[in-house]
Amino acid sequence: MTDEIKIIEERISPEEYIGFLKRSDLGSQYPKERFEERIYKLVNNVSISLIARNSDDLLVGVLFGLTDYAYWLYITDLGVDRDYERKGIGKRLISKALELAGGEKDIAVYLIANSKAETFYEKLGYTKADDVMCYNNVEWTRFEVK
Repeated sequence: MTDEIKIIEERISPEEYIGFLKRSDLGSQYPKERFEERIYKLVNNVSISLIARNSDDLLVGVLFGLTDYAYWLYITDLGVDRDYERKGIGKRLISKALELAGGEKDIAVYLIANSKAETFYEKLGYTKADDVMCYNNVEWTRFEVK
């Protein structure tokens, strides 16, 4: 394992992302229904696709986001390989996403945090919001990518 981590804008394949999901806590956030079909759509259609790779080119972190490049950024996915956690990769991914979306002074960030990740976001200054509306009719069978 190396400490040289590059953060780059890159589209990855669904197969590479699914492999990464097995090595991160993101593997439990998706419904089972049409999983592979929907992952294909995800990796090919997000506005921001940031990838962290080590010097061996191993995918060790991901941030996917949707943005209007003017006012808001919705982070759909942020994860780090379990072997690379607590090395600042998540923080670097968020910083780069904010820069790409339009800058910290102009962009509001929204996301749904896994309960395990709430402390991480709170340390970065994020707070729970009261002003978000939700509509969800998604069929959702919980499973974990293994």
